[in-house]
Amino acid sequence: MSETSVDAEEVEHVAELARVDLADEEVDAFATQFAEILEYFEALDEVPEVESDADLVNVMRPDEVEESLDQEEALANAAETEDGFFKGPRVS
Repeated sequence: MSETSVDAEEVEHVAELARVDLADEEVDAFATQFAEILEYFEALDEVPEVESDADLVNVMRPDEVEESLDQEEALANAAETEDGFFKGPRVS
């Protein structure tokens, strides 16, 4: 397994993309951790490919049409409704 190095500049770039502020000692720690993670990926490159023709079987049951609630019943326990629909909190 070859030594994969990740420098501080790469860690700072990733941190900037993730909008994360890192202290200098954190940059060094992450550089070491990123290098270790990349080494695991290199180890996966060494795993031989296996050809298999998997016999896929559908394990799902067929859909069955059943009677459902009408709109009034569905909205009966809603905390808030508007124009016949569920109303949830505003999201920015």
